[in-house]
Amino acid sequence: MTHHRKLDRRQFFTSAAAVGGGLTLGWQIPGGAIPGLAQTVVAREVGIWVVIHPDDVTTVRIARSEMGQGTLTGLAQLVAEELECDWSKVRAEYVAPEVNHANKRAWGDMSTGGSRGIRTSVDYVRKGGAAARMMLTEAAARQWGVPVGECAAANSVVTHRPSGRTLRYGHLAEAAAKLEVPKEVPLKDPKDWKIIGQGLKRIDTAERLDGSLTFAIDVKLPGMLNASIAQSPVFGGKLQSWDAAKALAMKGVRHVVKLDDQTIAVVADGWWQANQALKAMPIVWDEGAHAKADSAQIAAFVKTGLDAAEAGVSQKKGDVAAAFAGAAKKIEAVYGSQFLNHATMEPMNCTARYDADGKLEIWVPTQNGEAAHAAAAQAAGLSLDKVKVNKLHLGGGFGRRGQSDYVRQSVQIAMQIPGRPIKLIWSREEDMQHGFYRPITQCKLTGALDAQGNVTGLHMRIAGQSILAHLFPSRLTNGIDTLQFQGVNAEEFGYAGIPNLLVDHAMRNTHVPVGFWRGVNHNQNAVYMECFIDELALAAGKDPLEFRRGLLTQRPKHLAVLNVAAEKAGWGKPLPAGVHRGICQNYGFGSYCAAVAEVSVSAQGKLKIHRIVCAVDPGHAVNPDQIAAQTEGSFVYGLSALLISENTVKNGRIAEGNFDSYEVMRLEGMPKVETHVVPSGGFWGGIGEPTIAVAAPAVLNAIFAATGKRIRTLPLKHHDLRRA
Repeated sequence: MTHHRKLDRRQFFTSAAAVGGGLTLGWQIPGGAIPGLAQTVVAREVGIWVVIHPDDVTTVRIARSEMGQGTLTGLAQLVAEELECDWSKVRAEYVAPEVNHANKRAWGDMSTGGSRGIRTSVDYVRKGGAAARMMLTEAAARQWGVPVGECAAANSVVTHRPSGRTLRYGHLAEAAAKLEVPKEVPLKDPKDWKIIGQGLKRIDTAERLDGSLTFAIDVKLPGMLNASIAQSPVFGGKLQSWDAAKALAMKGVRHVVKLDDQTIAVVADGWWQANQALKAMPIVWDEGAHAKADSAQIAAFVKTGLDAAEAGVSQKKGDVAAAFAGAAKKIEAVYGSQFLNHATMEPMNCTARYDADGKLEIWVPTQNGEAAHAAAAQAAGLSLDKVKVNKLHLGGGFGRRGQSDYVRQSVQIAMQIPGRPIKLIWSREEDMQHGFYRPITQCKLTGALDAQGNVTGLHMRIAGQSILAHLFPSRLTNGIDTLQFQGVNAEEFGYAGIPNLLVDHAMRNTHVPVGFWRGVNHNQNAVYMECFIDELALAAGKDPLEFRRGLLTQRPKHLAVLNVAAEKAGWGKPLPAGVHRGICQNYGFGSYCAAVAEVSVSAQGKLKIHRIVCAVDPGHAVNPDQIAAQTEGSFVYGLSALLISENTVKNGRIAEGNFDSYEVMRLEGMPKVETHVVPSGGFWGGIGEPTIAVAAPAVLNAIFAATGKRIRTLPLKHHDLRRA
């Protein structure tokens, strides 16, 4: 069972006595102790906090967010491995983001995105577990009066090897808590791991299955009111006028609250009452300059970037123009991808309570606890120490809950109704039509081949929106969005065998807000590059696998996963009549991935994806079962984007309002997924996002093999897949 008991800052940093004789452990960071707190435990940035209870239960405090990806369990495995504790007694709870504010940091980066939940936490969480083990072992040695080198820890028990005497962790915890935290903490060699690398069951499964796990949308507090909001249907529009009388006359309605120039809310006893009153209230919007924008206009605007003279350069190697001039064959293709909503099952929500004493408390599902903390404080006009954050499990994130717009709105409402908790829930329509969408992009690829079918030059021109320009313009590098080149920048690009290469981006921003959608720009770029590589292979008269192998000789890890996927899928071996294969590879978020898809297309153009075989090398695999589950889940997400999901713009607004118009993949369309985890060691890669990028291009390449049709724009629902 996973525990989510919240602690305030003073409770969090208390000594062993405050936890019933247990051990509370942390690491010290430069900058010293937090003023005003008990100094028996000192917070340090590169540390993990461990609480060992008298009954040997070990509570691991987690800074990252759990949204279904298994980070909670993976991080606990890392700690438990070094701690040498009894895995059956491991629990986990979230640490409050407010312990990290200003320069009083205890936990490092608490955000969960970019598949960083485990891979950027590895060092400090393992050291936290190892240090606790060392202190417990030393406490036992002192009690026995023996050299610490004669003692060994395993399964929450310290044993004195010469005599066979034993002491439990729970018994040793109080004494261990009084010892100095060791400064030098050696970590286990991977060959000695017993918990890391094992497909252990998730520690939060039981609560998920019996319904006892509390998501933020489940929060119930004494005296709580509920709020529903309406925002300008056109991005950039403003609230012009409204008449609150009809809403206020409805049963259960307490308040009509203006949040800002673009947002108004109704507060009632129940959420349904608030939402119905909001729908009944006459609201007039000034829709602004973008009221007539539509998808066709946006696509035409993006297209202007494909041949624009100005573009930000990611890679430039050799002389592409000369390669094209001397080519035996020149191939060109234009691809494109659509806007996509994150479409989390749990819509945006946050509960906030502002009290008369000038303090604010929120209950929130967030991928970035510190950002939610800062957003709440800013919205309330309070200092960070006046704001308490209760972080709860997320009903899906996919990048959307890295933003804090819904947190600010909840606080803005609560500030106008002090003393009462206010739970804000977005309607599904509001959630669908006011997201931070995956950017719309188009891509023009031009390739040159010599007489022997070797690639002599490649130009990849991406045109479209920039995430950084919308969310973090200060992070642009000389006006260039470096994130736009994910998967095709110099460090990640596998095809180093291409002698002349140019990869650039012409920025074309629209009024539609964009953000980090699961896999971010790897998804589009992998489709563009991996499908075009197949086009080059066809033009060269070569097998797609062999063609890739020739270009990947300088990238052995890329090549290794490609070979595993091909071997496990039986590339080159006969398939049932009508079934065809497609292949691709990609590197992203620290991991190497490749996939082979098997599909058939009926005479009527109906697509069936029979199987996708995926190979992934994350360096070290913390939990192979979770990696397989993540791969399967990411394929559902990626295949939905490939097949049917799409956001369009009509009259300046997102046209899709619910799942009847924004379609997602159904169970009947899901293929069999085989995941082969091939960790090569030496590094820690992500999992939640790398695998999503290989599903779509593998399927698209297989569709070409089956039909002779090259599909270059998504989603597939707009295309006739009958054989050419």
